[in-house]
Amino acid sequence: MSIETELARLQSAAKEDEKLRQELIATRETSDYYKNFCDVAKKYGYNIPLGELADLGDEFCDTMMRSQNGGGEHTFDVWRDSLGMFFDAIK
Repeated sequence: MSIETELARLQSAAKEDEKLRQELIATRETSDYYKNFCDVAKKYGYNIPLGELADLGDEFCDTMMRSQNGGGEHTFDVWRDSLGMFFDAIK
């Protein structure tokens, strides 16, 4: 299953399960929140590898830049933070 699918499943579950949602949100307050986020996801049965999560935003932005004729002039920095967008969606 792709990381995008796993994140969508986790996001849906977090909207339904308050305990899961609170545990995920609490990871933002830790010094290594990407790793801690992945650990909480794994605890609940979701496969979200740390490396794939870290690369997800960059990969999306790189694809968007390549899709423009001649390459884009401006980056989509706001979309690089996939985990930030995840948290926005479950708040």
